[in-house]
Amino acid sequence: MSVLGIPDPEFMQDEEISMYRDAVGKFLDRHAPEKRVEKWREDGQVEREFWREAGEAGLLGVSVPAEYGGHGGDFRHDIVVVDQVARRGIEGFAASLHNVIITPYIQTHGTEEQKKRWLPKLVSGELVSAIAMSEPGAGSDLQSIRTTAIKEGNGYRLNGSKTFISNGQIADLIVVVAKTDPSQGAKGTSLLVIETEGLEGFSRGKKLDKIGLDAQDTSELFFDNVFVPADNLLGGVEGRGFYQLMAELPRERLIIAIGSVIVMEKAIETTLDYVKNRKAFGQTVFDFQNTQFKLAECKAKATVAKVFINDCVNKVLKGELDVTTASIAKMWSTETEWEIVDTCLQLHGGYGYINEYPIAKMFRNSRVQRIYGGSTEIMKLLIARSL
Repeated sequence: MSVLGIPDPEFMQDEEISMYRDAVGKFLDRHAPEKRVEKWREDGQVEREFWREAGEAGLLGVSVPAEYGGHGGDFRHDIVVVDQVARRGIEGFAASLHNVIITPYIQTHGTEEQKKRWLPKLVSGELVSAIAMSEPGAGSDLQSIRTTAIKEGNGYRLNGSKTFISNGQIADLIVVVAKTDPSQGAKGTSLLVIETEGLEGFSRGKKLDKIGLDAQDTSELFFDNVFVPADNLLGGVEGRGFYQLMAELPRERLIIAIGSVIVMEKAIETTLDYVKNRKAFGQTVFDFQNTQFKLAECKAKATVAKVFINDCVNKVLKGELDVTTASIAKMWSTETEWEIVDTCLQLHGGYGYINEYPIAKMFRNSRVQRIYGGSTEIMKLLIARSL
């Protein structure tokens, strides 16, 4: 049981889930030791071979049906992978992006031919995925994107650029948000799937130099008159892109919230270990009432977040998670994560500012949680619309 003292909810206590958790943990301990992860941080990306290893071990496409090469699991199995990766600080391996965000676009909205073509390769790790939404002039405002995919013959000509793309350097399957009919605004938005190998007119820009997430190859992407076959239009019908995005964003925001809760727990556990061993003025730092009160506040906030997020996960399993609740979950959890990590760093004193200490990495990595997947301000806007 974690420092929060909250047992796993009933839906996570299944024996098969427990066995899968053990298997994922053992794989990561064996294939992603700290020395290898540190090399990824130095390189600014996870090596491509690790994705194939993860595919062979059953960490990718775990909720994809067996008929498409998957493992026939559900959202609980996705959570197990996200949890085990996060608890080990393997921040560059974007399993949550691949499993929970991108693969479901193909699984839910793709044609039968598209599912059979792409899902088995996403499960095996033969294809690593990315989704290209944000642009230099359009971050959270997806209706303002300028990338176009104009009909030409039996396909489309794709032109534009994207930025802040996770897996940008290694992805070989990218879901691109583009305007197939710029005159129609949101109704003219479509999702096109490109396979990058040998794709003429496609190029990757620089890896962006970020505050945190050192092992994540966040990049710019460029499309210069790229030809995309009509068969690669997700779902086979133009103008469905915005609907497809809105359908999948609640789960994306919840998986970010789940990651935040994990970091809250890790931050408190790490800080407790530090303050109970660090001496100051003849006693441990933990012996000071201020330390105890600060950590009590952190535990209370993290407990509220975990109970709420567990309820949201239960809603996903029942198909009941709505946009407003997902927005609340994302806003509350990421803001609370930042408060807790900042407090825990303060309790480390000067050592909290030293990168070799886990709390420093958590601090740097936590900042983006309030931005990507829809910023806190966008979450407030969505929540306000429900009032």
